[in-house]
Amino acid sequence: MNILVLNGPNINMLGIREPGIYGKEDYNFLCETVTNYAKEKGVNIELYQSNHEGDLVDKIQQACGKIDGIVFNPAAYTHTSVALLDALKSVSIPTVEVHISDVSKREDFRQVSYVRAACVKTISGHGIAGYVEAMDFLIENYGENK
Repeated sequence: MNILVLNGPNINMLGIREPGIYGKEDYNFLCETVTNYAKEKGVNIELYQSNHEGDLVDKIQQACGKIDGIVFNPAAYTHTSVALLDALKSVSIPTVEVHISDVSKREDFRQVSYVRAACVKTISGHGIAGYVEAMDFLIENYGENK
């Protein structure tokens, strides 16, 4: 199984940006955690982070026909990007929306997720472990034996 782990703006600033909300682990820790778990599960992963909406759209489009599932933390673009929603809809790749913090307990504007309409599941507030949960969900529900 091939999984794309896609991260939006400011995720590269983990450990620095608001550690009371996002935790003290940095982006390298996130990448190591996901990479090690993928090896343990025997799946191929590609990690990608960008602060630019168009780059994320391009990466989703490039995944078409090559990737079996997407773990996606769109970060701030969750609440603003119809372009990312449309990109996810266009490729029809099972996608799990992940948020490190519990967005349901945050500001009003964070209660709207445009991308959610194209996702098969949302995991919120489980920290970096949410990425592992998302990978498990994709493996169990969309893996090669499904």
